[in-house]
Amino acid sequence: MTTSPGAANWIKLIILGLIWGSSFMAVTLALEGLGPVSIAAARITLGAAALLLIVMVMGIGLPRIDSREGRLIWLCALGMGFFTNALPFTLLSWGQTYVASGFAGVCMAVVPLFVLPLAHLLVPGERMTLRRTFSFLIGFAGVVTLIGTKAFASAGSDFESLARLACLGAALCYAIGSIITRLCPTVNLLSLSAAALSCGAAMIVPMALWQEGLPALPEGRSLWAVLYLGLVPTALAQVLLVQVARSAGPGFLSTVNYQVPVWSVFFGAVLLNEVLPPQLFAALLLILGGLLLSRAPAHRQRP
Repeated sequence: MTTSPGAANWIKLIILGLIWGSSFMAVTLALEGLGPVSIAAARITLGAAALLLIVMVMGIGLPRIDSREGRLIWLCALGMGFFTNALPFTLLSWGQTYVASGFAGVCMAVVPLFVLPLAHLLVPGERMTLRRTFSFLIGFAGVVTLIGTKAFASAGSDFESLARLACLGAALCYAIGSIITRLCPTVNLLSLSAAALSCGAAMIVPMALWQEGLPALPEGRSLWAVLYLGLVPTALAQVLLVQVARSAGPGFLSTVNYQVPVWSVFFGAVLLNEVLPPQLFAALLLILGGLLLSRAPAHRQRP
């Protein structure tokens, strides 16, 4: 495994940050017309349908299951569907009904801290070095600077404590999912992405019907938000996530979570006319500095 992520992975990482940074706003809009579990089910089902159509049209198909390696791939797809889609999407959608969105953004920045020990134990070449640990702490400091202490202010709801735990649980899910993705045997990445989302849909749809029943079709911006969540932060992001995790490793992928709050602020300012906080640029420098420092040894390494 190469120690350098390469320019392509850096570009994909930035795109993922943009996509996931916009998803918090989209979830808030989608909650106007659907319940949290129904939102998770709708976006995963739409994403799965889109990728299934693509792999069928391209003649790729889903991974085979008639061999030991094929069964292992499907086992990984099942884990990815649960830990990177079904469970975290549900936890975040429910959590955002009770806590400030800023707190959810801070929780996503915790993902790299969860990945560090997991990758150190399970993924070859992902050692928890002092430099990497220090870079993650710098990035996390940038996120805290951006969000500020008000992100942890009480929203006054009875379920707030559980909602905060749900957001932290989603961060842990993403960390576990990235490890599973990296350890999956070699397989076509589009096929693996389609399989993972299909598994996620098979798990979450029955749960949504049991918890919230068959929902009415959302209208207006809630409908557009659900469609966007299904096609972009779910389908497209799943493909990019798999590519980066397999190519550059879960440690590199996890650093995308430092960007998410920054892009969320930009989207809020451009689309919702929100005022940019004065600490934004200091936070951006810390976050990007942490990202660059985490990969610095690879850039200095001689052939």
